[in-house]
Amino acid sequence: MPLDPMPPWVLTRRQDIGMQIRAARQHAGLSQLQLGERVGRDHKTISRWENAIRVPSLTDLLLIANALDVPLADLVR
Repeated sequence: MPLDPMPPWVLTRRQDIGMQIRAARQHAGLSQLQLGERVGRDHKTISRWENAIRVPSLTDLLLIANALDVPLADLVR
């Protein structure tokens, strides 16, 4: 069962992961729409991940890393 409310460090890590996804996507020269097409998600979902509104699943993180040709570890540092 998840903690309620989430500890502050969890929210910080979610924001960090979102920023890493955004930075890797921009470095690859892709729009949110283009990344979404590559991973089978819509651009709104990509935006929610990048803005830490939602958290990508491990499967989504693997798909993002593959689509952006970056190691998974780079997204979750």
